[in-house]
Amino acid sequence: RRKLRSDVAAAFPTLSTEQLAELVPNKEELNVIKIYSHKGEAITVYMNHRNPILFEVEKVLYPTVYTLWVYPDLLPAFATWPPVLQKLAGGADLMLPGVVVPPSGLPQVQRGTLCAVTLLGNRAPVAVGVATMSTEEMLAAGMKGKGFAVLHTHLDHLWEYGDKSSPPTLAPLVTGSAATESAGDEEELQGKEPGSSCSPEPEQPVDIRDLSLRDRDTCAELLGKEELHENRAAEPAEDASTEDQQEAEDSRTPQEQMDALFNQCFFHALKCKVKKSDLPLLTSTFLGSHMVSCCPAGKQLDIKKSSYKKFSKFLQSMQHQRILQVKELSRGVESIVDVDWKHPDIKAFAVPEGFSSASAGQDSKSEDREQVYHAPEIIPLYGVSTKMIPLFQESGHRKGSILSSSEVRNIIINYVKSNELVDETNKNFVKVNAILCDCLLDKSEQDEISHLKWDELLSRCLERLQPLHQVTFSGQEPVVRKGNIEPIDISIAQRSSNKKVTIIKNLELYGLDPQCVANTLQQKVQASATISPAPGTKDRVQVQIQGNQIHHLAKMLLEEYQLPRKYIQGLEKAPKLGRKK
Repeated sequence: RRKLRSDVAAAFPTLSTEQLAELVPNKEELNVIKIYSHKGEAITVYMNHRNPILFEVEKVLYPTVYTLWVYPDLLPAFATWPPVLQKLAGGADLMLPGVVVPPSGLPQVQRGTLCAVTLLGNRAPVAVGVATMSTEEMLAAGMKGKGFAVLHTHLDHLWEYGDKSSPPTLAPLVTGSAATESAGDEEELQGKEPGSSCSPEPEQPVDIRDLSLRDRDTCAELLGKEELHENRAAEPAEDASTEDQQEAEDSRTPQEQMDALFNQCFFHALKCKVKKSDLPLLTSTFLGSHMVSCCPAGKQLDIKKSSYKKFSKFLQSMQHQRILQVKELSRGVESIVDVDWKHPDIKAFAVPEGFSSASAGQDSKSEDREQVYHAPEIIPLYGVSTKMIPLFQESGHRKGSILSSSEVRNIIINYVKSNELVDETNKNFVKVNAILCDCLLDKSEQDEISHLKWDELLSRCLERLQPLHQVTFSGQEPVVRKGNIEPIDISIAQRSSNKKVTIIKNLELYGLDPQCVANTLQQKVQASATISPAPGTKDRVQVQIQGNQIHHLAKMLLEEYQLPRKYIQGLEKAPKLGRKK
Protein backbone atom coordinates (compact mmCIF):
# COMPACT_ATOMS: atom_id res chain seq x y z
CA ARG A 1 0.00 0.00 0.00
CA ARG A 2 2.90 2.33 0.80
CA LYS A 3 4.47 1.51 -2.58
CA LEU A 4 1.16 2.18 -4.35
CA ARG A 5 0.88 5.57 -2.65
CA SER A 6 4.41 6.48 -3.69
CA ASP A 7 3.68 5.35 -7.27
CA VAL A 8 0.53 7.51 -7.33
CA ALA A 9 2.48 10.49 -5.95
CA ALA A 10 5.10 10.07 -8.68
CA ALA A 11 2.48 9.70 -11.43
CA PHE A 12 0.31 12.62 -10.25
CA PRO A 13 2.54 15.16 -8.46
CA THR A 14 -0.29 17.73 -8.17
CA LEU A 15 -2.01 15.62 -5.50
CA SER A 16 -1.43 16.85 -1.96
CA THR A 17 -0.51 14.55 0.95
CA GLU A 18 -4.08 14.71 2.24
CA GLN A 19 -5.48 13.85 -1.18
CA LEU A 20 -3.08 10.92 -1.49
CA ALA A 21 -4.17 9.60 1.91
CA GLU A 22 -7.79 9.97 0.84
CA LEU A 23 -7.26 8.21 -2.49
CA VAL A 24 -5.12 5.36 -1.07
CA PRO A 25 -6.27 5.10 2.58
CA ASN A 26 -4.24 3.41 5.29
CA LYS A 27 -6.93 1.45 7.10
CA GLU A 28 -9.86 1.13 4.72
CA GLU A 29 -10.21 -1.93 2.53
CA LEU A 30 -8.36 -1.70 -0.78
CA ASN A 31 -8.95 -4.54 -3.25
CA VAL A 32 -6.84 -5.50 -6.25
CA ILE A 33 -8.34 -7.38 -9.20
CA LYS A 34 -7.03 -8.38 -12.60
CA ILE A 35 -9.09 -8.08 -15.76
CA TYR A 36 -8.33 -8.57 -19.42
CA SER A 37 -9.00 -6.15 -22.26
CA HIS A 38 -10.42 -7.20 -25.64
CA LYS A 39 -6.83 -7.21 -26.93
CA GLY A 40 -5.85 -9.69 -24.20
CA GLU A 41 -3.83 -7.16 -22.16
CA ALA A 42 -3.68 -7.84 -18.42
CA ILE A 43 -4.94 -4.83 -16.45
CA THR A 44 -4.56 -4.45 -12.68
CA VAL A 45 -7.45 -2.53 -11.09
CA TYR A 46 -7.39 -0.99 -7.60
CA MET A 47 -10.78 -0.80 -5.86
CA ASN A 48 -11.77 1.48 -2.97
CA HIS A 49 -15.31 1.87 -1.58
CA ARG A 50 -16.40 -0.68 -4.22
CA ASN A 51 -15.33 1.68 -7.01
CA PRO A 52 -12.28 1.26 -9.27
CA ILE A 53 -10.01 4.23 -8.49
CA LEU A 54 -6.89 3.38 -10.50
CA PHE A 55 -5.87 0.93 -13.20
CA GLU A 56 -2.40 -0.16 -14.22
CA VAL A 57 -1.31 -1.19 -17.73
CA GLU A 58 2.30 -2.19 -18.32
CA LYS A 59 3.33 -0.65 -14.97
CA VAL A 60 1.76 2.74 -15.82
CA LEU A 61 -0.97 4.05 -13.48
CA TYR A 62 -4.09 5.75 -14.80
CA PRO A 63 -7.00 7.29 -12.85
CA THR A 64 -10.56 6.10 -13.48
CA VAL A 65 -13.49 8.46 -14.07
CA TYR A 66 -14.57 7.82 -10.45
CA THR A 67 -11.28 9.35 -9.25
CA LEU A 68 -11.46 12.22 -11.74
CA TRP A 69 -14.94 13.14 -10.49
CA VAL A 70 -13.37 13.74 -7.06
CA TYR A 71 -10.25 15.46 -8.49
CA PRO A 72 -11.55 16.95 -11.80
CA ASP A 73 -8.44 19.08 -12.37
CA LEU A 74 -5.95 16.21 -11.93
CA LEU A 75 -5.31 16.01 -15.71
CA PRO A 76 -5.39 18.60 -18.52
CA ALA A 77 -8.93 18.46 -19.94
CA PHE A 78 -10.31 18.74 -23.48
CA ALA A 79 -14.05 19.20 -24.09
CA THR A 80 -16.18 17.45 -26.70
CA TRP A 81 -19.87 17.33 -27.68
CA PRO A 82 -22.20 15.19 -25.51
CA PRO A 83 -23.23 12.74 -28.29
CA VAL A 84 -19.57 11.77 -28.75
CA LEU A 85 -19.48 9.92 -25.40
CA GLN A 86 -21.39 6.91 -26.74
CA LYS A 87 -18.83 6.52 -29.54
CA LEU A 88 -15.95 6.72 -27.08
CA ALA A 89 -17.60 4.16 -24.78
CA GLY A 90 -17.94 1.87 -27.80
CA GLY A 91 -14.14 1.85 -28.28
CA ALA A 92 -13.51 4.81 -30.61
CA ASP A 93 -10.64 7.26 -30.15
CA LEU A 94 -11.30 11.00 -29.95
CA MET A 95 -10.78 12.74 -33.29
CA LEU A 96 -9.77 16.41 -33.37
CA PRO A 97 -12.91 17.60 -35.25
CA GLY A 98 -14.86 16.50 -32.16
CA VAL A 99 -12.76 18.65 -29.79
CA VAL A 100 -14.32 21.98 -28.78
CA VAL A 101 -11.79 24.85 -28.83
CA PRO A 102 -12.68 27.24 -25.96
CA PRO A 103 -12.18 31.04 -26.24
CA SER A 104 -9.24 30.79 -23.82
CA GLY A 105 -7.52 28.25 -26.10
CA LEU A 106 -6.61 24.58 -25.69
CA PRO A 107 -4.49 23.32 -22.76
CA GLN A 108 -0.82 23.05 -23.59
CA VAL A 109 0.17 19.37 -23.72
CA GLN A 110 2.90 17.29 -25.35
CA ARG A 111 2.53 14.07 -27.30
CA GLY A 112 1.99 11.17 -24.87
CA THR A 113 0.49 13.36 -22.12
CA LEU A 114 -2.32 11.73 -20.16
CA CYS A 115 -5.47 13.86 -20.55
CA ALA A 116 -9.10 13.92 -19.48
CA VAL A 117 -12.08 14.35 -21.81
CA THR A 118 -15.10 16.35 -20.64
CA LEU A 119 -18.48 17.16 -22.17
CA LEU A 120 -19.32 20.71 -23.15
CA GLY A 121 -20.76 22.59 -20.16
CA ASN A 122 -19.56 20.12 -17.49
CA ARG A 123 -16.06 19.96 -15.98
CA ALA A 124 -16.53 16.36 -14.76
CA PRO A 125 -14.32 14.10 -16.97
CA VAL A 126 -16.01 11.26 -18.86
CA ALA A 127 -12.92 9.66 -20.45
CA VAL A 128 -9.17 9.18 -19.99
CA GLY A 129 -6.83 9.19 -22.98
CA VAL A 130 -3.30 9.84 -24.20
CA ALA A 131 -2.60 12.76 -26.55
CA THR A 132 -1.32 11.51 -29.92
CA MET A 133 0.16 14.94 -30.76
CA SER A 134 1.11 18.14 -28.98
CA THR A 135 -1.22 21.17 -28.81
CA GLU A 136 0.90 22.98 -31.41
CA GLU A 137 0.66 19.98 -33.75
CA MET A 138 -3.13 19.84 -33.26
CA LEU A 139 -3.55 23.47 -34.27
CA ALA A 140 -1.04 23.14 -37.12
CA ALA A 141 -3.07 20.17 -38.47
CA GLY A 142 -6.19 22.37 -38.58
CA MET A 143 -7.81 20.27 -35.83
CA LYS A 144 -8.03 17.25 -38.11
CA GLY A 145 -6.97 13.65 -37.49
CA LYS A 146 -6.80 11.58 -34.30
CA GLY A 147 -6.17 13.64 -31.20
CA PHE A 148 -6.40 11.19 -28.30
CA ALA A 149 -6.07 7.42 -27.86
CA VAL A 150 -8.87 6.70 -25.40
CA LEU A 151 -8.11 4.16 -22.64
CA HIS A 152 -11.21 4.29 -20.41
CA THR A 153 -14.61 6.00 -20.41
CA HIS A 154 -17.78 6.48 -18.45
CA LEU A 155 -20.21 3.66 -19.49
CA ASP A 156 -17.44 1.16 -20.37
CA HIS A 157 -16.81 -2.23 -18.70
CA LEU A 158 -14.32 -0.80 -16.18
CA TRP A 159 -16.92 1.79 -15.09
CA GLU A 160 -19.42 -1.09 -14.67
CA TYR A 161 -17.17 -2.61 -11.97
CA GLY A 162 -18.14 0.32 -9.71
CA ASP A 163 -21.47 1.65 -8.48
CA LYS A 164 -22.34 2.83 -12.04
CA SER A 165 -22.99 6.38 -10.89
CA SER A 166 -23.25 9.26 -13.36
CA PRO A 167 -20.80 12.19 -13.67
CA PRO A 168 -21.49 15.07 -11.26
CA THR A 169 -22.37 18.46 -12.72
CA LEU A 170 -19.34 20.73 -12.30
CA ALA A 171 -19.34 24.27 -13.70
CA PRO A 172 -16.54 25.09 -16.17
CA LEU A 173 -13.69 27.22 -14.84
CA VAL A 174 -14.38 30.30 -17.04
CA THR A 175 -15.06 33.89 -16.05
CA GLY A 176 -16.21 37.19 -17.56
CA SER A 177 -16.77 37.38 -21.30
CA ALA A 178 -15.47 33.87 -21.79
CA ALA A 179 -18.23 32.52 -19.56
CA THR A 180 -20.87 34.52 -21.45
CA GLU A 181 -19.60 33.29 -24.80
CA SER A 182 -19.38 29.69 -23.59
CA ALA A 183 -22.93 29.86 -22.26
CA GLY A 184 -24.09 31.24 -25.61
CA ASP A 185 -22.40 28.37 -27.47
CA GLU A 186 -24.01 25.81 -25.18
CA GLU A 187 -27.44 27.46 -25.58
CA GLU A 188 -27.05 27.28 -29.36
CA LEU A 189 -25.94 23.63 -29.15
CA GLN A 190 -28.99 22.65 -27.12
CA GLY A 191 -31.53 24.25 -29.41
CA LYS A 192 -31.67 27.52 -27.42
CA GLU A 193 -32.97 25.71 -24.31
CA PRO A 194 -30.29 26.42 -21.69
CA GLY A 195 -32.26 24.62 -18.99
CA SER A 196 -32.33 21.27 -20.80
CA SER A 197 -29.92 18.47 -20.01
CA CYS A 198 -28.03 16.93 -22.92
CA SER A 199 -27.25 13.24 -22.52
CA PRO A 200 -26.10 10.81 -25.21
CA GLU A 201 -28.72 8.43 -26.58
CA PRO A 202 -27.13 4.98 -26.97
CA GLU A 203 -29.39 4.01 -29.87
CA GLN A 204 -28.49 7.07 -31.98
CA PRO A 205 -24.66 7.24 -31.97
CA VAL A 206 -23.00 9.99 -33.94
CA ASP A 207 -19.69 9.47 -35.72
CA ILE A 208 -16.95 11.59 -34.19
CA ARG A 209 -15.76 12.66 -37.61
CA ASP A 210 -19.20 14.12 -38.30
CA LEU A 211 -19.02 16.40 -35.29
CA SER A 212 -16.95 19.28 -36.59
CA LEU A 213 -17.46 22.79 -35.32
CA ARG A 214 -19.58 23.52 -38.41
CA ASP A 215 -22.15 20.85 -37.43
CA ARG A 216 -23.60 22.49 -34.33
CA ASP A 217 -27.00 23.02 -35.92
CA THR A 218 -27.26 19.33 -36.84
CA CYS A 219 -26.20 18.31 -33.34
CA ALA A 220 -28.70 20.71 -31.79
CA GLU A 221 -31.49 19.29 -33.96
CA LEU A 222 -30.56 15.72 -32.98
CA LEU A 223 -30.40 16.55 -29.28
CA GLY A 224 -33.71 18.38 -29.50
CA LYS A 225 -35.37 15.25 -30.92
CA GLU A 226 -33.88 13.10 -28.18
CA GLU A 227 -35.11 15.47 -25.51
CA LEU A 228 -38.57 15.42 -27.06
CA HIS A 229 -38.61 11.62 -26.75
CA GLU A 230 -37.49 11.79 -23.13
CA ASN A 231 -40.21 14.32 -22.26
CA ARG A 232 -42.78 12.23 -24.06
CA ALA A 233 -41.71 9.15 -22.05
CA ALA A 234 -41.66 11.07 -18.78
CA GLU A 235 -45.12 12.63 -19.11
CA PRO A 236 -47.96 10.08 -19.44
CA ALA A 237 -50.58 10.99 -22.01
CA GLU A 238 -53.95 11.95 -20.54
CA ASP A 239 -57.28 11.78 -22.36
CA ALA A 240 -55.51 10.71 -25.56
CA SER A 241 -57.52 9.38 -28.43
CA THR A 242 -56.75 6.05 -30.13
CA GLU A 243 -55.09 7.87 -33.03
CA ASP A 244 -52.89 9.85 -30.66
CA GLN A 245 -51.85 6.65 -28.86
CA GLN A 246 -51.01 4.98 -32.17
CA GLU A 247 -48.96 7.99 -33.19
CA ALA A 248 -47.15 7.95 -29.83
CA GLU A 249 -46.27 4.27 -30.31
CA ASP A 250 -44.89 4.91 -33.77
CA SER A 251 -42.73 7.78 -32.48
CA ARG A 252 -41.19 5.85 -29.58
CA THR A 253 -37.41 5.65 -29.42
CA PRO A 254 -35.78 2.32 -30.35
CA GLN A 255 -35.00 1.84 -26.65
CA GLU A 256 -38.65 2.28 -25.65
CA GLN A 257 -39.73 -0.10 -28.40
CA MET A 258 -37.27 -2.77 -27.19
CA ASP A 259 -38.51 -2.32 -23.60
CA ALA A 260 -42.08 -2.86 -24.80
CA LEU A 261 -41.05 -5.95 -26.79
CA PHE A 262 -39.34 -7.46 -23.73
CA ASN A 263 -42.46 -6.83 -21.62
CA GLN A 264 -44.68 -8.44 -24.25
CA CYS A 265 -42.50 -11.55 -24.62
CA PHE A 266 -42.08 -11.80 -20.84
CA PHE A 267 -45.81 -11.95 -20.08
CA HIS A 268 -46.50 -14.08 -23.15
CA ALA A 269 -43.91 -16.65 -22.01
CA LEU A 270 -45.27 -16.74 -18.44
CA LYS A 271 -48.86 -17.11 -19.63
CA CYS A 272 -48.32 -19.64 -22.43
CA LYS A 273 -44.97 -21.40 -22.09
CA VAL A 274 -44.01 -21.86 -18.44
CA LYS A 275 -45.78 -24.29 -16.12
CA LYS A 276 -45.53 -24.50 -12.35
CA SER A 277 -43.81 -27.88 -12.69
CA ASP A 278 -40.98 -26.21 -14.68
CA LEU A 279 -39.82 -24.26 -11.62
CA PRO A 280 -37.07 -23.68 -10.64
CA LEU A 281 -36.24 -22.50 -14.17
CA LEU A 282 -32.86 -21.12 -15.22
CA THR A 283 -33.15 -17.48 -16.28
CA SER A 284 -31.00 -18.22 -19.35
CA THR A 285 -33.43 -20.99 -20.36
CA PHE A 286 -36.42 -18.71 -19.78
CA LEU A 287 -34.92 -16.06 -22.07
CA GLY A 288 -33.31 -18.28 -24.71
CA SER A 289 -36.17 -20.78 -25.08
CA HIS A 290 -39.47 -19.35 -23.84
CA MET A 291 -39.23 -15.59 -24.44
CA VAL A 292 -37.48 -15.90 -27.80
CA SER A 293 -40.21 -18.26 -29.04
CA CYS A 294 -42.79 -15.58 -28.14
CA CYS A 295 -41.05 -12.88 -30.18
CA PRO A 296 -43.15 -11.70 -33.18
CA ALA A 297 -41.88 -12.49 -36.67
CA GLY A 298 -39.48 -9.90 -38.04
CA LYS A 299 -38.38 -8.73 -34.57
CA GLN A 300 -35.48 -9.81 -32.36
CA LEU A 301 -34.93 -9.51 -28.63
CA ASP A 302 -31.71 -7.65 -27.81
CA ILE A 303 -31.28 -6.71 -24.14
CA LYS A 304 -28.38 -4.37 -25.02
CA LYS A 305 -30.79 -2.17 -26.97
CA SER A 306 -33.19 -1.87 -24.02
CA SER A 307 -32.94 0.49 -21.06
CA TYR A 308 -32.07 -2.47 -18.81
CA LYS A 309 -28.84 -3.46 -20.66
CA LYS A 310 -28.76 -6.77 -18.73
CA PHE A 311 -31.43 -9.46 -18.48
CA SER A 312 -30.79 -9.78 -14.73
CA LYS A 313 -31.82 -6.12 -14.27
CA PHE A 314 -34.99 -6.71 -16.29
CA LEU A 315 -35.89 -9.63 -14.01
CA GLN A 316 -35.09 -7.51 -10.94
CA SER A 317 -37.63 -4.97 -12.17
CA MET A 318 -40.26 -7.72 -12.50
CA GLN A 319 -39.31 -9.02 -9.05
CA HIS A 320 -39.91 -5.55 -7.56
CA GLN A 321 -43.41 -5.72 -9.04
CA ARG A 322 -43.86 -9.07 -7.22
CA ILE A 323 -44.54 -10.92 -10.46
CA LEU A 324 -41.87 -13.51 -9.87
CA GLN A 325 -38.99 -14.39 -7.56
CA VAL A 326 -35.42 -14.95 -8.76
CA LYS A 327 -32.84 -16.75 -6.65
CA GLU A 328 -29.14 -17.57 -7.16
CA LEU A 329 -29.19 -21.33 -6.59
CA SER A 330 -25.44 -21.50 -7.18
CA ARG A 331 -22.93 -18.70 -7.61
CA GLY A 332 -23.41 -16.87 -10.89
CA VAL A 333 -26.40 -19.05 -11.93
CA GLU A 334 -29.82 -17.50 -11.33
CA SER A 335 -33.16 -19.30 -11.54
CA ILE A 336 -36.83 -18.30 -11.40
CA VAL A 337 -38.10 -20.09 -8.30
CA ASP A 338 -41.64 -18.70 -7.99
CA VAL A 339 -44.26 -16.95 -10.15
CA ASP A 340 -47.42 -15.19 -8.98
CA TRP A 341 -49.77 -16.64 -11.58
CA LYS A 342 -52.64 -14.56 -10.15
CA HIS A 343 -50.82 -11.27 -10.65
CA PRO A 344 -53.16 -8.83 -12.44
CA ASP A 345 -50.55 -8.06 -15.14
CA ILE A 346 -50.31 -11.75 -16.10
CA LYS A 347 -54.09 -12.25 -16.00
CA ALA A 348 -54.71 -9.10 -18.06
CA PHE A 349 -52.17 -9.96 -20.76
CA ALA A 350 -53.77 -10.86 -24.10
CA VAL A 351 -51.87 -13.20 -26.46
CA PRO A 352 -51.03 -11.25 -29.65
CA GLU A 353 -52.71 -12.25 -32.90
CA GLY A 354 -50.81 -14.83 -34.91
CA PHE A 355 -49.85 -16.95 -31.88
CA SER A 356 -51.63 -20.17 -30.97
CA SER A 357 -53.12 -21.07 -27.60
CA ALA A 358 -51.34 -21.56 -24.30
CA SER A 359 -50.55 -25.18 -25.01
CA ALA A 360 -48.74 -24.39 -28.26
CA GLY A 361 -45.09 -25.27 -28.34
CA GLN A 362 -45.15 -27.47 -25.24
CA ASP A 363 -44.31 -30.60 -27.24
CA SER A 364 -41.11 -29.11 -28.59
CA LYS A 365 -40.16 -27.40 -25.31
CA SER A 366 -37.36 -29.74 -24.29
CA GLU A 367 -36.04 -29.82 -27.85
CA ASP A 368 -35.88 -26.00 -27.90
CA ARG A 369 -34.03 -26.00 -24.59
CA GLU A 370 -31.38 -28.35 -25.92
CA GLN A 371 -30.88 -26.21 -29.01
CA VAL A 372 -30.26 -23.00 -27.07
CA TYR A 373 -27.84 -24.51 -24.53
CA HIS A 374 -24.21 -23.53 -24.98
CA ALA A 375 -21.52 -25.14 -22.84
CA PRO A 376 -19.81 -22.52 -20.64
CA GLU A 377 -16.20 -21.52 -21.22
CA ILE A 378 -14.17 -22.63 -18.20
CA ILE A 379 -10.67 -21.22 -17.68
CA PRO A 380 -8.47 -22.33 -14.75
CA LEU A 381 -6.88 -19.39 -12.92
CA TYR A 382 -4.39 -19.03 -10.10
CA GLY A 383 -4.25 -16.61 -7.17
CA VAL A 384 -0.96 -15.46 -5.60
CA SER A 385 -0.79 -16.91 -2.07
CA THR A 386 1.10 -15.41 0.87
CA LYS A 387 3.93 -17.90 0.55
CA MET A 388 4.41 -17.13 -3.15
CA ILE A 389 4.51 -13.32 -2.82
CA PRO A 390 8.37 -13.08 -2.90
CA LEU A 391 8.42 -14.87 -6.27
CA PHE A 392 5.75 -12.67 -7.88
CA GLN A 393 6.33 -9.22 -6.36
CA GLU A 394 9.22 -8.55 -8.74
CA SER A 395 6.69 -8.62 -11.63
CA GLY A 396 4.40 -6.18 -9.79
CA HIS A 397 1.88 -8.71 -8.43
CA ARG A 398 0.55 -8.85 -4.89
CA LYS A 399 -1.32 -11.29 -2.70
CA GLY A 400 -4.62 -12.19 -4.34
CA SER A 401 -3.54 -11.23 -7.87
CA ILE A 402 -5.32 -13.50 -10.36
CA LEU A 403 -3.28 -15.01 -13.19
CA SER A 404 -3.74 -17.50 -16.01
CA SER A 405 -1.38 -20.47 -16.41
CA SER A 406 0.37 -18.81 -19.38
CA GLU A 407 0.92 -15.64 -17.33
CA VAL A 408 2.39 -17.69 -14.48
CA ARG A 409 4.68 -19.43 -16.95
CA ASN A 410 5.89 -16.13 -18.45
CA ILE A 411 6.47 -14.58 -15.02
CA ILE A 412 8.56 -17.59 -13.89
CA ILE A 413 10.57 -17.60 -17.13
CA ASN A 414 11.26 -13.84 -16.85
CA TYR A 415 12.21 -14.25 -13.18
CA VAL A 416 14.67 -17.02 -13.94
CA LYS A 417 16.26 -15.14 -16.84
CA SER A 418 16.44 -11.76 -15.08
CA ASN A 419 18.14 -13.37 -12.07
CA GLU A 420 20.45 -15.46 -14.32
CA LEU A 421 19.37 -18.77 -12.78
CA VAL A 422 19.61 -20.93 -15.92
CA ASP A 423 22.30 -23.60 -15.41
CA GLU A 424 25.27 -22.81 -17.70
CA THR A 425 26.19 -26.48 -18.16
CA ASN A 426 22.65 -27.80 -18.80
CA LYS A 427 19.99 -25.29 -19.83
CA ASN A 428 17.23 -27.78 -19.03
CA PHE A 429 17.88 -27.07 -15.34
CA VAL A 430 17.33 -23.98 -13.20
CA LYS A 431 19.44 -23.09 -10.18
CA VAL A 432 17.39 -22.79 -6.99
CA ASN A 433 18.10 -19.48 -5.23
CA ALA A 434 16.85 -18.48 -1.74
CA ILE A 435 13.43 -17.26 -2.97
CA LEU A 436 12.76 -20.35 -5.10
CA CYS A 437 13.88 -22.49 -2.19
CA ASP A 438 11.44 -20.85 0.26
CA CYS A 439 8.53 -20.80 -2.19
CA LEU A 440 8.79 -24.15 -3.96
CA LEU A 441 10.69 -26.61 -1.76
CA ASP A 442 9.55 -28.48 1.33
CA LYS A 443 11.73 -28.21 4.43
CA SER A 444 13.04 -31.73 3.93
CA GLU A 445 14.12 -30.86 0.36
CA GLN A 446 15.82 -27.53 1.00
CA ASP A 447 19.23 -29.01 1.81
CA GLU A 448 19.12 -31.65 -0.93
CA ILE A 449 17.81 -29.92 -4.08
CA SER A 450 19.90 -27.23 -5.74
CA HIS A 451 18.51 -27.53 -9.31
CA LEU A 452 15.07 -28.13 -10.80
CA LYS A 453 13.97 -29.01 -14.31
CA TRP A 454 11.87 -26.37 -16.07
CA ASP A 455 8.74 -28.55 -16.09
CA GLU A 456 9.07 -29.40 -12.41
CA LEU A 457 9.70 -25.75 -11.56
CA LEU A 458 6.48 -24.68 -13.29
CA SER A 459 4.37 -27.56 -11.93
CA ARG A 460 5.54 -26.90 -8.37
CA CYS A 461 4.69 -23.22 -8.80
CA LEU A 462 1.14 -23.96 -10.03
CA GLU A 463 0.59 -26.43 -7.17
CA ARG A 464 1.44 -23.80 -4.57
CA LEU A 465 -0.82 -21.08 -6.00
CA GLN A 466 -4.46 -20.79 -4.97
CA PRO A 467 -6.72 -22.55 -7.49
CA LEU A 468 -9.55 -20.51 -9.04
CA HIS A 469 -11.62 -20.80 -12.18
CA GLN A 470 -13.51 -18.44 -14.45
CA VAL A 471 -16.86 -19.51 -15.89
CA THR A 472 -18.41 -17.60 -18.81
CA PHE A 473 -21.97 -18.47 -19.81
CA SER A 474 -23.28 -17.41 -23.21
CA GLY A 475 -24.43 -13.78 -23.12
CA GLN A 476 -23.33 -13.24 -19.50
CA GLU A 477 -20.39 -11.62 -17.74
CA PRO A 478 -17.53 -13.94 -16.63
CA VAL A 479 -17.71 -15.18 -13.03
CA VAL A 480 -14.55 -16.04 -11.06
CA ARG A 481 -14.97 -18.68 -8.34
CA LYS A 482 -12.57 -20.07 -5.76
CA GLY A 483 -11.19 -23.58 -6.06
CA ASN A 484 -11.46 -25.95 -9.00
CA ILE A 485 -14.87 -26.39 -10.59
CA GLU A 486 -16.75 -29.44 -9.33
CA PRO A 487 -17.46 -31.95 -12.11
CA ILE A 488 -20.94 -33.20 -12.97
CA ASP A 489 -21.15 -36.20 -10.63
CA ILE A 490 -22.91 -39.35 -11.89
CA SER A 491 -23.41 -42.25 -9.47
CA ILE A 492 -25.43 -45.46 -9.27
CA ALA A 493 -27.40 -46.21 -6.08
CA GLN A 494 -29.24 -49.32 -4.94
CA ARG A 495 -32.87 -48.98 -3.92
CA SER A 496 -35.43 -51.38 -2.51
CA SER A 497 -36.12 -54.63 -4.39
CA ASN A 498 -32.54 -54.53 -5.77
CA LYS A 499 -33.46 -51.74 -8.21
CA LYS A 500 -30.80 -49.32 -9.40
CA VAL A 501 -31.15 -45.58 -9.94
CA THR A 502 -28.84 -43.07 -11.64
CA ILE A 503 -28.15 -39.87 -9.68
CA ILE A 504 -26.77 -36.72 -11.35
CA LYS A 505 -25.42 -33.75 -9.34
CA ASN A 506 -23.87 -30.32 -10.01
CA LEU A 507 -25.73 -29.65 -13.28
CA GLU A 508 -26.42 -26.05 -12.17
CA LEU A 509 -22.70 -25.21 -12.12
CA TYR A 510 -22.61 -25.70 -15.90
CA GLY A 511 -25.74 -23.69 -16.61
CA LEU A 512 -27.90 -26.80 -17.13
CA ASP A 513 -31.49 -26.79 -15.92
CA PRO A 514 -31.93 -29.98 -13.79
CA GLN A 515 -35.66 -30.07 -14.60
CA CYS A 516 -34.89 -29.85 -18.32
CA VAL A 517 -32.33 -32.67 -18.08
CA ALA A 518 -34.79 -34.82 -16.09
CA ASN A 519 -37.60 -34.25 -18.63
CA THR A 520 -35.33 -35.01 -21.59
CA LEU A 521 -33.97 -38.20 -20.02
CA GLN A 522 -37.45 -39.32 -19.06
CA GLN A 523 -38.60 -39.03 -22.67
CA LYS A 524 -35.52 -40.77 -24.09
CA VAL A 525 -35.38 -43.79 -21.80
CA GLN A 526 -39.08 -43.98 -20.85
CA ALA A 527 -38.24 -44.18 -17.15
CA SER A 528 -39.36 -42.17 -14.14
CA ALA A 529 -37.17 -39.15 -13.30
CA THR A 530 -37.43 -36.95 -10.20
CA ILE A 531 -35.78 -33.83 -8.75
CA SER A 532 -34.74 -33.73 -5.08
CA PRO A 533 -32.45 -31.59 -2.87
CA ALA A 534 -28.80 -32.68 -3.10
CA PRO A 535 -27.56 -33.93 0.31
CA GLY A 536 -24.81 -31.86 1.91
CA THR A 537 -25.33 -28.84 -0.34
CA LYS A 538 -27.25 -25.62 0.02
CA ASP A 539 -29.83 -24.69 -2.62
CA ARG A 540 -28.74 -27.40 -5.07
CA VAL A 541 -30.78 -30.25 -6.50
CA GLN A 542 -30.03 -33.65 -8.00
CA VAL A 543 -31.72 -35.62 -10.76
CA GLN A 544 -32.66 -39.24 -10.04
CA ILE A 545 -33.79 -41.61 -12.81
CA GLN A 546 -34.65 -45.31 -12.66
CA GLY A 547 -32.07 -47.81 -13.91
CA ASN A 548 -28.46 -47.42 -14.99
CA GLN A 549 -28.84 -44.73 -17.65
CA ILE A 550 -25.20 -43.64 -17.94
CA HIS A 551 -24.97 -44.56 -21.66
CA HIS A 552 -27.87 -42.24 -22.52
CA LEU A 553 -26.59 -39.57 -20.13
CA ALA A 554 -23.08 -39.67 -21.60
CA LYS A 555 -24.43 -39.27 -25.13
CA MET A 556 -26.56 -36.30 -24.08
CA LEU A 557 -23.83 -34.48 -22.10
CA LEU A 558 -20.92 -35.17 -24.46
CA GLU A 559 -22.56 -35.05 -27.90
CA GLU A 560 -25.68 -32.91 -27.56
CA TYR A 561 -24.52 -30.45 -24.87
CA GLN A 562 -20.86 -30.55 -26.01
CA LEU A 563 -19.48 -30.65 -22.47
CA PRO A 564 -15.78 -31.71 -22.19
CA ARG A 565 -15.34 -35.22 -20.75
CA LYS A 566 -12.96 -33.93 -18.04
CA TYR A 567 -15.89 -32.13 -16.39
CA ILE A 568 -17.99 -35.30 -16.06
CA GLN A 569 -17.28 -37.82 -13.30
CA GLY A 570 -18.68 -41.36 -13.19
CA LEU A 571 -19.01 -42.31 -16.87
CA GLU A 572 -16.96 -45.44 -16.19
CA LYS A 573 -19.91 -46.86 -14.23
CA ALA A 574 -21.91 -47.45 -17.41
CA PRO A 575 -23.24 -51.03 -17.83
CA LYS A 576 -21.24 -53.28 -20.13
CA LEU A 577 -22.62 -53.64 -23.63
CA GLY A 578 -24.55 -56.82 -24.23
CA ARG A 579 -25.88 -57.14 -20.70
CA LYS A 580 -29.54 -56.69 -19.96
CA LYS A 581 -30.38 -53.50 -18.15
